[in-house]
Amino acid sequence: MNDSMQCAGGTLGSHRHVCAFFNSIDEEHRVLSSFVKDGLDRGEKATHVVDPAKRQEHLKRLAEAGIDVQQALAAGRLEVLPWSDAYVRDHQFDQNAMLAEVEQLIQSGAAAGYALTRLVGHHMDWALHDESGVNNLVEYEARLNYVLAKYKDPVICTYDLSKFGATVLLDILRTHPVVIIGGILQENPFFSPPDQFLRELRERRSALKGAGMAH
Repeated sequence: MNDSMQCAGGTLGSHRHVCAFFNSIDEEHRVLSSFVKDGLDRGEKATHVVDPAKRQEHLKRLAEAGIDVQQALAAGRLEVLPWSDAYVRDHQFDQNAMLAEVEQLIQSGAAAGYALTRLVGHHMDWALHDESGVNNLVEYEARLNYVLAKYKDPVICTYDLSKFGATVLLDILRTHPVVIIGGILQENPFFSPPDQFLRELRERRSALKGAGMAH
């Protein structure tokens, strides 16, 4: 198996946890559709997590990219899951359940005989629907590095730059070893290893708690 993988004008090496920042859904599909099609053409599995309200639009855009969507869905090579089955259950984001879910999706692809699963979490703004979601989101993204270190399967988390604040986006950036920005994939110089980032997050939370008690 050729270990290198092309994506967004760059090559994915051993680190395959990618955050992708886009200004629009148009840009997101323009940049990622060849990555998705390439995987399917190579006989790999594609698993996408999407906003349930945008599922049909998502399938339409994949078809426009030259993917035989109905055939891929029927064969089980393309799986398009709603947020509600993955990230958000009962209107709350459970990061432990989600970490287990990602691992299960990767393992089920391997069990079905696929060399790799290309997993894309589209429209990560589901986190904005749950007040505790954004705080837990950055912790989840950091912890996901521990899970993905065991696999070669790429996981791309896409973010709409217009929907998240700068502070959150900076934290998101720091939890991914690879980033797509301006449509180009690159190694992320701002990446913080999960041990370091999670320690910092704990310190930040206890400082906030301390400040809250002081009032």
